Amino acid sequence: MTEKEKWKFILGFIKRHKICVLSTVSPDNRPESAVIEFGETDNLELIFDTFMTYRKYKNILNNHNVSVVIGWDEDRTVQYEGVAVELNMLDTLKHQKLYVAKNPSVAKFMVMPGIRCFKITPKWIRYTDVGVFPYKIIELDLNFDILTFSRM
Repeated sequence: MTEKEKWKFILGFIKRHKICVLSTVSPDNRPESAVIEFGETDNLELIFDTFMTYRKYKNILNNHNVSVVIGWDEDRTVQYEGVAVELNMLDTLKHQKLYVAKNPSVAKFMVMPGIRCFKITPKWIRYTDVGVFPYKIIELDLNFDILTFSRM
């Protein structure tokens, strides 16, 4: 499988899911996880929102490194490690359309005080299907220019 084929396969898997588990690290180095709704870009970036009062907000401001697990039904998952950044107002409006299109129920939160949007840029992604033997594993190491690659 070529890198481009891996990319498209993993993107297709991510597009079929609406929730994931996001893991962050607290300021005192404790892991914290939360189930969140998300959207995605064709560059494999994940978009989500949170309130400024939630633990994950403070955690991400303190440490931008996060991990995500998408899927788990049918013995298939995507493990995803990346860097989360808070979006400015212009970028929020741009990415919000993708997020709300996938998760219409979040639209009501977008106008609430204290809501903030984040984008996670992937650094490493692994798809695993443990429902087959041997396990099917597809891995992407994304230490290169994502924008250039996604347009290939």
